[in-house]
Amino acid sequence: MKSRKLSRKRSRTAIISAAAASVVAGVALVPNWSAGAAVVDDPTVNAATKATFQKLADAVFTDRTQALVHGASTKQTASRFSGDVRLSSTQSRDEKSALSQLRGRQSSIAKLGETYSTGTTKVTLDATRVTGRTAKADVTETTTLTYAKATGSEPKTTGFQAHHELTFKADQQGTWQLSTIQDTDTGGLAVNTVAKPAVKASPAPADDGNTTPDAPRAATTRNPVAVPKTSTTYDYKAMATYAEKYWNVYNTAYPDFNGHADGGDCTNFVSQSLKAGGWKHVPGYVYDYTKWFGTADIQSDSFVGVNEWSWFAQNSKRTTPLANVYQLEVGDVLQMDFDRDGAKDHTMIVTAKSNGIPYVTYHSNNTLRRSVASLIASYPNAYYYAYRT
Repeated sequence: MKSRKLSRKRSRTAIISAAAASVVAGVALVPNWSAGAAVVDDPTVNAATKATFQKLADAVFTDRTQALVHGASTKQTASRFSGDVRLSSTQSRDEKSALSQLRGRQSSIAKLGETYSTGTTKVTLDATRVTGRTAKADVTETTTLTYAKATGSEPKTTGFQAHHELTFKADQQGTWQLSTIQDTDTGGLAVNTVAKPAVKASPAPADDGNTTPDAPRAATTRNPVAVPKTSTTYDYKAMATYAEKYWNVYNTAYPDFNGHADGGDCTNFVSQSLKAGGWKHVPGYVYDYTKWFGTADIQSDSFVGVNEWSWFAQNSKRTTPLANVYQLEVGDVLQMDFDRDGAKDHTMIVTAKSNGIPYVTYHSNNTLRRSVASLIASYPNAYYYAYRT
């Protein structure tokens, strides 16, 4: 919204008299309603302004989603905003760069045999904080992408939720300009995310005398030799059902670690899914990675930590490594090391598979049935680790 104008009750005579006095003092006084003058008062943020913040955010993330849709228009909706709320010139350039990057990602995904026919995005405004001429808006983005030419048992759609903080700054005329966009989810793994995922190393647990097995990296080449599941120990369908039930509505029987400084909720979520399919608690000391347990009140590091889970899973023989990510089946687990420093950064569970492609569901960002092909196209330089459960 524009700043408040000079009161109309102030007379022309009073203005002229004040101007004359200022000339005597050696200062030229110009009324604050004159053309090009700086605004004296801080601009206000009322309900209409907040609604426009939300609409601009919706346009920005809709543009990003459409950049992933095959054959979609390349017009940038957000750039057409004008008036009291709009993109800053810097952010406008950043968005053009982001859309170009996402169209390149769409091309890479298409080469792996996957395209999206439609995409829908809805943004809700969660909170607004205003300090002087700066406003910060917290928003939740909910996006659904429809897989093109999905047939038979193939998933028809993939979806995700992402949280962002948008910073608006008011210029001298009181126009709010969107200056920065920050992803606030710990993982940052939404398919239309352009920023590098946040990587936060977990502290290593104290040495308890046991040998820590190192998981071997999995290849990402297509069409490997199939490795069917033969175990009947666990209920893999129950694992997938649990994950797809709670992918974006968290189970209150467990704590939510999304957005916490010590990491996200990804491994906690996968552990819950494994527990739903029959993994039993191994009680003990919380820092002992050979133990595994999680309730509303207490969780072992192996239940919620990415690397600690890997150590427990291998040490306990509850998992075996797979040589290739495309060998994953429903109920199996996939981990990623984004910066290839040897410490794993993210955990996901397979909830569907069709035509040789596994689809993973995960928290931080909350994501339903994202194809492994899409992950590889988006993060080709990451290390991948595949676990048969």
